[in-house]
Amino acid sequence: MTLTSVARLSRYLLDGHISRRGCLALQRPWYTTTPQLQTTRLIHTTAEDSPPTAGAPSRPIPLRKKLKDEAKRLKREGGGKKKKAKTDNQTVDGWELTVGIEIHAQLNTGRKLFSRAASSFADEPNARVAPFDLSVPGSQPLFQAETLVPALRAALAFGCKIQSVSRFDRKHYFWWDQPSGYQITQYYEPFARDGSVTLLARDGIAREDGEEVRVRIKQVQLEQDTGKTMAQPGGEQWVDFNRVGMPLVEIITEPDMKHPRTAAVFVKKVQAVLNSVDACVSGMEVGGLRADVNVSVRRTDDPCAPLGTRTEIKNLNTIKAVEDAIIAERDRQIAELEAGGTIKGETRGWTIGSSETRRLRGKEGEVDYRYMPDPDVPPLIISPDLVETLRRSVAAPPDTEVDALVGRFGLTAKDALSLMALEDGGRVEYFYNVVDRLGELLGESADLKSYSALAGNWILHELGKLTSEKAGSEELGAGMLHISPDGRCDEVPVEDLAELLSLLHARRITGKVAKQLLMSLYDGALEGHGGVEAVIDQHGLWFSEMSQEEYAELADRVLEGQEQVLAEFRRAGGKYPQGKLMFLVGKMMREGAAERINPENAEAVLRAKIAERCGLDEE
Repeated sequence: MTLTSVARLSRYLLDGHISRRGCLALQRPWYTTTPQLQTTRLIHTTAEDSPPTAGAPSRPIPLRKKLKDEAKRLKREGGGKKKKAKTDNQTVDGWELTVGIEIHAQLNTGRKLFSRAASSFADEPNARVAPFDLSVPGSQPLFQAETLVPALRAALAFGCKIQSVSRFDRKHYFWWDQPSGYQITQYYEPFARDGSVTLLARDGIAREDGEEVRVRIKQVQLEQDTGKTMAQPGGEQWVDFNRVGMPLVEIITEPDMKHPRTAAVFVKKVQAVLNSVDACVSGMEVGGLRADVNVSVRRTDDPCAPLGTRTEIKNLNTIKAVEDAIIAERDRQIAELEAGGTIKGETRGWTIGSSETRRLRGKEGEVDYRYMPDPDVPPLIISPDLVETLRRSVAAPPDTEVDALVGRFGLTAKDALSLMALEDGGRVEYFYNVVDRLGELLGESADLKSYSALAGNWILHELGKLTSEKAGSEELGAGMLHISPDGRCDEVPVEDLAELLSLLHARRITGKVAKQLLMSLYDGALEGHGGVEAVIDQHGLWFSEMSQEEYAELADRVLEGQEQVLAEFRRAGGKYPQGKLMFLVGKMMREGAAERINPENAEAVLRAKIAERCGLDEE
């Protein structure tokens, strides 16, 4: 029989409160490394011992919906006032901003850092906990060697120097999500030092930074994560200890960033690098990566003045939050100093959609944490042979892959970066799979750039339109594509999308028909109908293009009454102003049978007609 906490038992006996998670019994036992250890599924910490109020949400609201709802609320409260664009909000006259970042990323391993409990996000609360994770008396830390491999891959990807000997320290502070009262980390002697990340203009850095910014990485250290606290109605807190002891790397930068946008781009690029070497388990939005940002300001009229007092903004979990929080904290510090005040070193928090940071506590220092070498964990000794083996196996950096996507596949740099960022790299693998299948369907004579650029546009933009239309739905998982790390997707299978795009590339169907078929694929409406071509046959959707005579007749009809536009073409001397020309092509598409019109052929006929009417030589 499962043991029950005294607090829960007293609520049941005295107040008649029955737990919503299966009364007093568990459906199944915990996972533990010691079968005899059993306890309650949920750990409660509460200021007021009161039950949750009725009507509490039964499941968490997706982060995407939170962001969307918050944006709507801010728009309503803004009274229609236009916000200052972030591109215009990177600097403040007379002030210099300095930013340093600490990134905590969960390593992609099957075990925790100092216990054999499994690391997992998806399990029931407190289902993956070993005795050491709960600081059970007598339990000891046992370093799991497998956690070192992804940590080394991460450090090598940043060009760090690997230390042959490193050591673990105890960082002391009390909070209810940390049962031992200290965190095991590498403060004094980390396993890696002296790396860097180069940010390019195409990454989206602030234009004030020019073409590139080099951000120095001071050190990369191993450490264990804390538990997860979940606030409940009535002042009650639930603690899930599944996350306790999860293996993390902490990446600590030098204060090399001067603009909020550049700092946000740095976090985004670090996430891309970690994904490229398969070091990090997941992205920011699901809790696998969190950023703490250190912000300070100083006046620019004295270049010899020391850096200002820094504050730390904790646990930022989206790229947007990094930029927004830095802007808000910078403006708060400047306002305080201009009013004659001083900046206190402190830790501050940030809420999604907020316009200002909030004070959490005074800033702890080395003395406050009482760092000391951990007496229970021996030094970590890393063999040079292991380092060299892993160095050779580290994948090409993201910049190299972007260059290939742009140069070989014909994508824009912006689209290439977006593909690599989505689904933790799964979307770009999906792109490669679709392009490979397209090449098989179209044959060797087809131009790679022509069909790969088409695939990139549809995979990034057309699939994005499908999901955005359903993103506001209350249905769990609505508005999402489930793309695996190896580039497979159940909603829009690689084979079906490649077949659809091959027909579009060969101009056997129109773009309008292709978009309708894509929507049907996404909704599952084509299942059981024999595939894309069979559906096109059944509904007569094949492209039947107009004849040259029909094109000419339609072009004559469109040009009737367009004397003013024709006069502009005469004055341009046959250069065909593109805006006016596309206006007339669009008119042909609207007045004719759009499903039978090839825009390129329509444009060619229209040019010939304009040249004929204006007495111009055709280009």
